[in-house]
Amino acid sequence: MRTITEHATNPANDRLVIEVIDEPGSGGANHKYMVSGYRGESGHDSVLIEFQNGPINEVGVNGLTHEVLLAIVIDRLRAFQDGPYACEENSFALLLAEQSLHWMQLRTAKRMQRGVEGTHAV
Repeated sequence: MRTITEHATNPANDRLVIEVIDEPGSGGANHKYMVSGYRGESGHDSVLIEFQNGPINEVGVNGLTHEVLLAIVIDRLRAFQDGPYACEENSFALLLAEQSLHWMQLRTAKRMQRGVEGTHAV
């Protein structure tokens, strides 16, 4: 198990623990992350984040995608920018998150055009 600490910048983030709980897959990335150290409204103190593991055409949809998490972050940052917490830092974070989502979607579109989306083909 490996622990990620890049997020630790304030008392809230310092308490949150991110653990990688699986071995890297065929593409070199991990698929399961456990975040703990908080008390949510549901009474749970951790959440398992599972990413898609394997080609959708072969294994079906079995996890989240990068695009899903980026869309959530974008939604929250837009709301902050429309509310009382608008600031330059949130504006830049929103811009970069939107750009990240754009590039991930462009990658998918190109893979679809080549007929390799949902497979291990490069």
